[in-house]
Formats: sequence, C-alpha cells, structure tokens
Amino acid sequence: MASTKAVRLAPMGGEMPAEPFLTASLNPEPDSTAPDGTAIRLLPRTEAGSMAHGTLPPGTVSRAIRHATVDEIWFVLAGAAEMWRMNEVAQSTVTIAANDSITIPVGTNFQFRTVGDEPFVFVMATMPPWSDASEAEFVTGRWQATNGDHS
Repeated sequence: MASTKAVRLAPMGGEMPAEPFLTASLNPEPDSTAPDGTAIRLLPRTEAGSMAHGTLPPGTVSRAIRHATVDEIWFVLAGAAEMWRMNEVAQSTVTIAANDSITIPVGTNFQFRTVGDEPFVFVMATMPPWSDASEAEFVTGRWQATNGDHS
C-alpha cells in the first residue's frame, strides 16, 4: 500500500514547492474562495498546471466569470449543477453530475448553479497554473448570482 504524506501547498499564485514529487491530502476546510464564489481546497500543482477541489453549496448560483489565460477541465465528484458556457462561436447550458467532465477553454464566459439538495463537488485542472484572482474577469451571466454582488 502506498504511503500518503500530507504537505502544505503553496497558495494560489505562490512559489512552486522545492520537492520533486508531491503527495497531498485534501484539507478539511477550504483554503480560499474562488472569484466565482466556490469554496476551494488546493491540490498539487506543477509548472504546467494546477488542481483544486471545489464545492458550491445547494441552492447557490456562482458569479459569472471569464478566465484571461487559463483553460480548465472539471470532473464532477458529487451533486449536480447546470453549467452555462459562452464564447465567440457557441453558447451551451448543460446539466452535469457525478462522473461527468467538462472543458472551459480560455476566454469562455461561464456560470453554474447547483441542482437539487446536495453540494456540487468537483475537481478542476487549470493549465497553465492558476495565478491569482486577477485571472478572472466578472461578466454578465445567465442567472442572478446568489453568492456575491456580481451577476
């Protein structure tokens, strides 16, 4: 059985750890809140990409944002959400649930809201690594956000 070593991860936009290999356990409490309002728990990162665990509570609508320089891929662990995405060539709203995955290409406006009584829980990979909150630009979304002043 492989051993697990919990490590303290660099904050978003922080310096890369000096260790060549990282093994980390999910923090019991969020490390931060994403610009869209999602509770974030940091996972390992490399110079090429970063990962995080996100949770949006039941009955919540995220803030609509667009990323300036990063692509994201999400994998849903639990719960369900409606996901709206729009760029210069397409617009789509889909319902995603456990075991679904989606892409959010750089420059795509997106917003999501929980469906049902469970939190929406997912893992996201960001390429290149997430830098800081300035990466996200607030945009006009499909729904009124319930977790902040932006729509």
